[in-house]
Amino acid sequence: MHDIEPFYKWRDFYTSEKDNKSPFYGREYSEFQFSQKIYNYFIHPQWDFYGSPTMCMKILYMDYDKGISIIELLGEWNDCITNDIMILKREVVDHLISNGIYKFVFMCDNVLNYHSGDEDYYEEWYEDVVDEDGWVCLVNLSDHVQEEMQSARLQHYVMMGDDYNEVAWRGLHPKGIAIEVEQRRDNATKQLRY
Repeated sequence: MHDIEPFYKWRDFYTSEKDNKSPFYGREYSEFQFSQKIYNYFIHPQWDFYGSPTMCMKILYMDYDKGISIIELLGEWNDCITNDIMILKREVVDHLISNGIYKFVFMCDNVLNYHSGDEDYYEEWYEDVVDEDGWVCLVNLSDHVQEEMQSARLQHYVMMGDDYNEVAWRGLHPKGIAIEVEQRRDNATKQLRY
């Protein structure tokens, strides 16, 4: 896991440690010293811990004018034992919502497992953003992670599924990701109407 680095090609557009509205404002990173771990595995020092012992993140992009954030995740999403959704909601999401972010894109290529717990925080998050025409989208989930999330009925609160698992996001400009996700959302909404 130590060689899985957060996506870095958008650093010319945004860096969370220089954004005074970011929960990670002012953080300093080592390029070479590996001191952070998930379980017993060292991870790349550019990842941000936010309180979860099993998952970390990197805010890759924020557009406050459009109310969108793009966040990459690494680790195990464990709502059952460590209540990761509560920590994520309280430590990161609530902070971003208070700064005008209502659209959340999570790049889940490196989410290794999901263990379900209560739906309360997902429901609260949905209610926080829906009135602002906001949403939460999980992109590029592994099949087994998606199946676990769907069996926990998270699709009622977040956008996920095969349409969102085909986004080749690393080749896009960050503003193109929002457009791509919203087009897929609009297409899914149209299909539900017919």
